[in-house]
Amino acid sequence: MSLDVAQLRAQFPILQRQVNGQPLVYLDNAATTQKPQAVIDAITAFYTECNANVHRGAHQLSDEATRRYEKAREVVAAFIHAAAREEVIWTSGTTEGINIVARGMSQQLQAGDEVMVTEMEHHANLVTWQQACKAAGATLKVVPIHEDGALNREAFSDLLTDKTRMVAMPHISNALGTINPVKALTAEAKSKGALVLIDGAQGVAHGIVDVQDIGCDFYVFSGHKLFGPTGIGVLWGRKSVLENWPVWLTGGEMIATVSYQDATWGELPNRLEAGTPNIAGAIGLAAAIEWFQSLDVSALQVHEKALLTRATELAAKVPGLRIVGSSANKIGILSFIIEGAHPADIGFLLDRQGIAIRTGDHCAQPLMERLGVPGTARASFSIYNTLDEVEQLFIGIDKARTMLG
Repeated sequence: MSLDVAQLRAQFPILQRQVNGQPLVYLDNAATTQKPQAVIDAITAFYTECNANVHRGAHQLSDEATRRYEKAREVVAAFIHAAAREEVIWTSGTTEGINIVARGMSQQLQAGDEVMVTEMEHHANLVTWQQACKAAGATLKVVPIHEDGALNREAFSDLLTDKTRMVAMPHISNALGTINPVKALTAEAKSKGALVLIDGAQGVAHGIVDVQDIGCDFYVFSGHKLFGPTGIGVLWGRKSVLENWPVWLTGGEMIATVSYQDATWGELPNRLEAGTPNIAGAIGLAAAIEWFQSLDVSALQVHEKALLTRATELAAKVPGLRIVGSSANKIGILSFIIEGAHPADIGFLLDRQGIAIRTGDHCAQPLMERLGVPGTARASFSIYNTLDEVEQLFIGIDKARTMLG
C-alpha cells in the first residue's frame, strides 16, 4: 500500500475549515490529534442506536451497548498485543493510568526503596511518582539526558540498583520527540527486579506497539492522541500483576460483595474500573484503532519522517532559530526557539495565519529548566499533514520574525 495523503485528509472534517480567513494548518498533534469521520460516526451511532448503561441492564439496548463496549476492549487488546482482554483497563487517559499504578505502588514502597524517572518526563509521569515517593519515604531518581535530548544510557545503568522498585519512562518525549529504546531499557530494569511502566501517550500513534515485545509491566496511553475521543484512555498491565494490584477508586462495577462493614473486589478488569464508564469513548477509541490499522503503518512512518526532514532543513535556514531536541531517533516533533522572540508571540502570529502550533513548557517544566529555555514553540506533525503545510509553517515563521522586528 502507498499513502494517499489527500484521500486521508478528506476523512477529517475539521481539516476542511478555515481559521482567521486562512486554510487551517494543524500542527499541534502532540497535544491532540484530529478525528476521522469513522470515529465521529461510531460515537454518533452509539448515542442514536443503543445508548444505555452496560453490563447490568435487563433490556436489549443495554445488551447492544455492552457488546460494543466489550468488543472495544478486545480491539485494544489485539492492537497492543495484550495476552488477555482483561489486561485492558479503561481510564480517562494516560494521567489516570499512571495514577492508578503509582497509588498502588505507594502502598508497597518502603523507606529506602527507589523509583526512577527521566529528565524528559511529562508532569503526569513526574509529579505522580514524586508524590508516591513522598508518601512512602522512598527516593526518586532522575535519569539525565544528553544535550541533543537523547537519554543518557550510561547514567541509566549507573542509577539502577537492587533497591529500584519501579522504572517509569516515556516511550516518546512529548516536548522533544525523542524515541527511547524502551525494550532495551526495560530488559535492563527487569534484570534488577524492578517493575516498568511506559508512558505511551506519544507512542501509540507513530508505529506498532507490542507490549509483549517491550517486556514492560504497564503501558498507558490516551485515546485522543490516537485519532480517538478525549476522556478515554488505557492502562495495560500484566494479568499476574494487576490481579493483586491495590484498588484506588471504589464504587459500582468493581465490587464482588458488600456489607455495611466490608467489601470484596471483583475479577479483572472490573476490580480496577469503578463507576459508570465512558462507553462512547471506548467505542470511539476502538473505531480509531480499526481505522488506523487499515492504513499502511510503514508508509505512515516514511511520510512522517519526510515531514520532519523537510522541517529540519527549512529550520536550518532561519536566522536565529534553534531546534530544541535533535536526537537522531525522534518522531515528527519540532521544538524550537527564535532569538529575540518569545514562543507565545510566535504562536500568536502563526495563529493569525491559520497555523496551529503549541507554545510553552509542554507540561515539562523541569526539562525546560534543564535545557535552559523558558519554553519552546512546538510544531508536531501527524499522518494527515503535508509537505506544503511544512512550507506554510516556515513562510509563517518568516512573517512572524518580520513583525517582531
